[in-house]
Amino acid sequence: MAEGDGMRYARQEVMIGAEGQARLAAARVLVVGAGGLGVPVLQYLVAAGVGHIVLVDPDRVEVSNLHRQPIYGRYPGMPKVEAAALEMAALNPEVVVEARSCRLDPTNADGLVSAADLVLDCADSFAATYVLSDACLAAGRALISASVLRAEGFVGGFCGGAPSVRAVFPELPERAGTCATLGVMGPMVGMIGAAQAQMALTVLLGDRTPLGMLLRFDGLRPSAFRFDGAVEQGGFRFIAAQDVREDDLAVELRDEEPVPFVPWAVREVRADGRRVVFACRSGLRAWAAADRLRRDWPGEIVLVAMG
Repeated sequence: MAEGDGMRYARQEVMIGAEGQARLAAARVLVVGAGGLGVPVLQYLVAAGVGHIVLVDPDRVEVSNLHRQPIYGRYPGMPKVEAAALEMAALNPEVVVEARSCRLDPTNADGLVSAADLVLDCADSFAATYVLSDACLAAGRALISASVLRAEGFVGGFCGGAPSVRAVFPELPERAGTCATLGVMGPMVGMIGAAQAQMALTVLLGDRTPLGMLLRFDGLRPSAFRFDGAVEQGGFRFIAAQDVREDDLAVELRDEEPVPFVPWAVREVRADGRRVVFACRSGLRAWAAADRLRRDWPGEIVLVAMG
């Protein structure tokens, strides 16, 4: 052990004790997303001594993201999970960061979630959030989910005995921008990511208070509320692209042009009983189309987010 390593956790052990530190060391956490939210989450969980972190993200380091992902300055073009693993090994070699350079989707979500003690949604993706929430609700795992755009965002504790994301956000917004189109402030992302990490550590140490609680930030004006009594909602299920069946009626919505609603298609689907699949990039356009269709047809409708 290098000189000073014995003092690594001394300041937090004053609060959580040796038993609490042992709980963190034994924990296995799934972090989905190695971007603006994932960076502070990783830094604080690794520094705190959380023993094993599985990090999932398909993207590579881009210079335009460095203002909110500052640990990647030396790694342009490298897969984010590999760059993050290198940085976290330097920060705390006692922690294992298992890099998975892949996209979170319905085919791998259940296995990743069931192998974790706690799940953190740092992907800032509609589809990933709902897929993770569904998997966590089914597995009984707690989910700490966050989202940021411009200088606004939220972080909340879902599932694991608390209501799911669908209970609090049963519908997606009609429109949504991205960091590329609307912008995002790096410190705001860091602040919400740090709050996400604090919620995660609190839950890992046995305090379930963050579950059923949502913090919202409108610039530097925070607010909070509890949603313990929120009722679980149905809604549309996401599937992976490879799970589209040959007999599905699939509708491609990645074109920017609006897709007209055609009543004759509804009658056709109702007649032959096929499943309807709406596919788009983020899941937002697919959700909106599915919402319009369900007013006229009660059959099965599923969504695909192609990324």
